[in-house]
Amino acid sequence: MMLEPSIDKLMQNINSKYTLVTLSARRARQMQETNKYLIENYDSEKYVGIALEEVNQGKLYYTVDEDAE
Repeated sequence: MMLEPSIDKLMQNINSKYTLVTLSARRARQMQETNKYLIENYDSEKYVGIALEEVNQGKLYYTVDEDAE
């Protein structure tokens, strides 16, 4: 079974697997609490899958806070 979106596609938007996992897990918890999504059409039935689809479509991303480093 092939997973969509693929890790290769996701890594084009988020350059770290650790960041990708952390970001999608946090977003999944947020969706579970609020029931609000950044995309209207999604294929996944699970929150983490929807979060990964949001990353793939460029709706979910992160920025680096230069002051925090």
